[in-house]
Amino acid sequence: MSSFEILMPKLGESVQEATITKMFVKLNDVIEEDDMLFEIATDKVDSEIPSPVSGKIVELRFKEDDVVPVGEIVAIVDMSEDAADAEQVPQVTEKLVVEEIEEQVVSDVAEIKSDSDRFYSPLVKAIAQKENISQSELDAIVGHGKDGRVQKEDILKFVAERQTPTNMAVATPAKGDIVKPLAKVEKPKVSMSVGANDQIIEMDRMRRIIADHMVMSKQTSPHVTAMVEADVTDMVNWRNKIKDEFFAKEKTKITFLPIIIEAVSKALRDYPMINSSVDDYKIIVKKDINIGVAVALPSGNLIVPVIKNADQKNLLGITVGMNNLADKARNNKLDADDVSGGTFTISNFGSFKNVMGTPIINQPQVAILAVGTIEKKPAVLETAAGDVIVPRQKMFLSLSYDHRVVDGALGGAFLRKIADYLEEFDVTRNV
Repeated sequence: MSSFEILMPKLGESVQEATITKMFVKLNDVIEEDDMLFEIATDKVDSEIPSPVSGKIVELRFKEDDVVPVGEIVAIVDMSEDAADAEQVPQVTEKLVVEEIEEQVVSDVAEIKSDSDRFYSPLVKAIAQKENISQSELDAIVGHGKDGRVQKEDILKFVAERQTPTNMAVATPAKGDIVKPLAKVEKPKVSMSVGANDQIIEMDRMRRIIADHMVMSKQTSPHVTAMVEADVTDMVNWRNKIKDEFFAKEKTKITFLPIIIEAVSKALRDYPMINSSVDDYKIIVKKDINIGVAVALPSGNLIVPVIKNADQKNLLGITVGMNNLADKARNNKLDADDVSGGTFTISNFGSFKNVMGTPIINQPQVAILAVGTIEKKPAVLETAAGDVIVPRQKMFLSLSYDHRVVDGALGGAFLRKIADYLEEFDVTRNV
């Protein structure tokens, strides 16, 4: 039998496993090349996986809702001409699947031994080791996966709850003291009354991930927000002047957002500590400047596609890249690489005519910029003949930053620098 193994694809540098959310084929189905086999979901993006070959499905090792490590065999296709008459290969039992997965452990993670038969994915083991979670603590985590399996969201929630102030000792123990672990404090459940005419909407998978990520961010980073108002009159006039010519030449629209991304990229080069992440008591300053932009999906959820190496692109490159990512997001065509690797995020409150906002940091980054709507306002300008009141285009910028590593002086200087780049926009430039 000439067979082909369908593997769980790698969907980004940080993705080590994915959940099969939908199976399009079943055992003994005859398929053609590019037929959809299954749909998978990670914590970043959903994707449909096509078949690279034609043939007959003779083995399915996983089913819907299973969490599969990257590189694991999901299905086997018989590509021989007499595949239709080939002897059926028995489907691998769940026990065998579990045994095979347990043999594949992340290379830099020591094997976690357990007296129970409970299965833990390589990603969960990696997080447990990094966060110094004992085996007894791991076994006690309530899992929401298949058969009570602990998922990434479950262990991250445990870590976040363990780090909350209610679970941390206030006094610093003296040398030689025996420190006993504090009992886990359950979060109080808010009592909720439901009326006869109320509508109950179950959160979809993406909304649950967003909710958990936002709560985790607030528990992880002490948020501080600073605001400035920028005079962007020159930027607005320049864009209004060249937008029609730009569209005729490049076949894509130029908005204010690429100009803002360009200004942020320059400011991140000036203040590289903002382009960083925190690992315990270590600050990791990122070499690449990858700027994510929050995009609203038709479903009402949000996703953050990333402009990679934004500081190395000119305004045209940023514009084309941003428009392509926005189109892919609206059509659910983003892949994992499109939404991974971000080092700084921009949230465009102005697209909804909001004046300003205080966004939540997109972990593991240390800052996020909110951009308000542009409004024409009266402003006082100094002239040789004295002060005059004139109409100007104004916009609020607000920066939420992680006060563990970004102090007010750094955060304020960085935000002011963005405003300066926008206010000093060169109106004589070409795109």
